Amino acid sequence: MRPETERLTILHTNDIHSHFDMMSPLAADIARQRAEAQGGIVLLFDIGDHMDRAAAATEGTMGQANIDIINLAGYDAITIGNNEGLTFSREMLSTVFAGTQCPVVCCNLVETATGQPPRWMKRHAILEREGVRIGVTGATVPFASYYSLLGWDALEPEECLREECRLLAPEVDILIILSHLGLPADRRLAERLDGVHAILGGHTHHVLEQPLIIGGTAVCGAGKFGRYLGRLVFERGGEDEPFHYVAGECLPVDPSLSESTVSEAAAIHLQRGKEALSETVAITDRSLPLDISGESPFANLLAQAVRQFTGTAFSLVNAGQLLGPLPMGEITAGMLHSLCPSPINPCVMRLSGNDIRTALKQSLAAEFREKVIYGYGFRGERLGGLAVDGIKILYDPHAMPYDENIAVFVDGQPLEDNREYSIGTIDMFTFRTGYESIGNGQDVLFLLPHFLRDLLRMELQRPGSLDECAQARWEPRTF
Repeated sequence: MRPETERLTILHTNDIHSHFDMMSPLAADIARQRAEAQGGIVLLFDIGDHMDRAAAATEGTMGQANIDIINLAGYDAITIGNNEGLTFSREMLSTVFAGTQCPVVCCNLVETATGQPPRWMKRHAILEREGVRIGVTGATVPFASYYSLLGWDALEPEECLREECRLLAPEVDILIILSHLGLPADRRLAERLDGVHAILGGHTHHVLEQPLIIGGTAVCGAGKFGRYLGRLVFERGGEDEPFHYVAGECLPVDPSLSESTVSEAAAIHLQRGKEALSETVAITDRSLPLDISGESPFANLLAQAVRQFTGTAFSLVNAGQLLGPLPMGEITAGMLHSLCPSPINPCVMRLSGNDIRTALKQSLAAEFREKVIYGYGFRGERLGGLAVDGIKILYDPHAMPYDENIAVFVDGQPLEDNREYSIGTIDMFTFRTGYESIGNGQDVLFLLPHFLRDLLRMELQRPGSLDECAQARWEPRTF
């Protein structure tokens, strides 16, 4: 017989970003929540960005480590975030997500060639637990210009979700959206979509200690890095009655907790990841120092790598992409990964001389070099100064910041403020992050799927590159 009151508990995680140190504590907390439900229905969802290629276990296994943890923790459905969709090729995703033991739902991402989701992804899923039918759909943030380069069409999420909700609502007892769109978008969806019981959110790393109830929809978010476990409870009095929201919270996860199966799997994958990254990519006859607040050979090498790969006259990249100096001797793929972990891609754009000059002036100011950056693919600590290749800058180190304290030369000729130049740089700047004037670039061409560490690998193998990076591009002068 059915109990007089049916209870449904929903657990949710988001934006774990391959923090494997928190996956075992999370699994232990999930197991405890399931036990405390005392036979009631418990469902577990992840809202994307579970993977992050800054982690050796993810990079070395191409995401298989994450999928194994998802399977072992017993997720009922997941969606993908931009860290899955944009840092892995379609072929990589097809390989890794073929191993999921739960549905991967996302309704606004389709293959350009077919106009359909890939085999491993569904627009929605209907889960049946003890006679209760739970409809689940999902959406991911539509970085359309990036996705198009990887063979995807990223569609407008609200219209796609509206259609899925229209299809699901008559067929299910409770309707859930897994939204890797961010809190502002989730608020709008709650106001505009009918029949949705809960929007489980991510992408903007928001922590909602209790859900926002908007138009009868519970809007949720459980922070980042596995530090919180989201929990929602719905109840209904009988089979013919609708489910209604009872309670919701974000539970802090105790990092001292452990779940043995997940702990062992994480340790194994970390070791396998390190083994996969042990490949030697170059052998150097000198070390390359790094100074993110000033010019240094390793940052110059990175700028050279961007210029060589983009084929542009000159390049601009922030030195903070690098986390330490390059040692002499054997250089492995894992070493480049640890020194340049950000999943950031090169790009080509047209940028005015005035915007270039503005960014170079800002690079001389400590408030920019020391700026702490979060998100946008950046996995460093501070922004750092601009490293350049292909241009020469004379600057007055004693001038006040933002004074006319620099002279910039391209091929021996003064930089013209009103002229547009084709430059090589990085996608992070197109979000107006760090050196915002670079975000004014036009006709941007993103060069996916290569990361900066891939370019470093190529540059280390180019004859003469180590000699070139020792040559100064920033020269102090008194004007």
